[in-house]
Amino acid sequence: MHYNAGMSDDALQLPPQLATLEALGGQLVWRIGKDDASDDVIVRLGFASATPRFAHLPRLRSATDQELQAALESGHISIEWVD
Repeated sequence: MHYNAGMSDDALQLPPQLATLEALGGQLVWRIGKDDASDDVIVRLGFASATPRFAHLPRLRSATDQELQAALESGHISIEWVD
């Protein structure tokens, strides 16, 4: 997983939590989108072994890069761990 959001690598300093996710990137699966009910941006992630459980969660609508960036900048983003 590489988090760049249009910034150069020099301008982006990953927080420790994201650096850990970067290191685990090959073992993780994720889905990013907007919740139908609240319109919030949600990031769901889990280990690859949890992939079948993603299908049992409510669907997420597509989110544009601009919507994702706005959610990150405003702090209105939810991260859900899928076991």
